[in-house]
Amino acid sequence: MRTTTIPTEIRAASKRGQSEARFDSAERQQSRAALKVLMNHIYELNKGVRHMVLFTCKKKYSKLAIQRLESQGIPYLLQPVGQQNLNVYFGRRECLEAIRLFVTRPLNQLTPEEDFILGAMLGYDICAQCKRYCKRKDCASRGQSQNCLGFAEVLPVLADPRQGTM
Repeated sequence: MRTTTIPTEIRAASKRGQSEARFDSAERQQSRAALKVLMNHIYELNKGVRHMVLFTCKKKYSKLAIQRLESQGIPYLLQPVGQQNLNVYFGRRECLEAIRLFVTRPLNQLTPEEDFILGAMLGYDICAQCKRYCKRKDCASRGQSQNCLGFAEVLPVLADPRQGTM
């Protein structure tokens, strides 16, 4: 049996090529996942499940999202989020007009009232929005930053049937 030795520089190039192929594959998967989420939002919008959507994606996927929205005649607004992300609001024109008037800064800088209105417009659970609003108002009255909600405080606590809490 004859074995061949691959020169080091070719082996390194082959490994680099494999790494790039894996990266390209992961990138394609992320792109497909983002498109799938977008398509689900568009489906819900068209079926009347919601009147407005907030879709956050990487800026590199924004062209694809915008093309899809424009091809279906869906109005949208864009809001940059940092260096790499973009908020894409889309849905009913009257909702977007309201968003254009009060979402003029990053979402974490909205007043408790603006945050509440946005959540309600996006169809979030109204009781959870009320709880969030009261918490944010309480934080603001104590002089804490508007972004005083911790991640765990924003999400509802899940009951654990093993511990007898429900």
